[in-house]
Amino acid sequence: MAIDPYMNLREQLELSSWPEVYLFKFIVPNQSKLVAKVTALFDDATELNYQPSKNETYMSIGAKELMLDVESIINKYKQASLIDSLIAL
Repeated sequence: MAIDPYMNLREQLELSSWPEVYLFKFIVPNQSKLVAKVTALFDDATELNYQPSKNETYMSIGAKELMLDVESIINKYKQASLIDSLIAL
């Protein structure tokens, strides 16, 4: 049986009541193509914040989105995991 890499996150999220605004945080190398891929995960209603690292090598992206349930959050992380060099916080 495969271990679910999202088990701990799922357990933490299930303690909250849904729907609720959830903050996603990602770090990617500061390349327009990678930043655009992360941005494309979210719709126009999502509040996005960008913060370059001190030497502008990396970009931190925060995304506040109204999420309906735990599985929708897990699915968003699974989509994000397909982006090269992405770190999810």
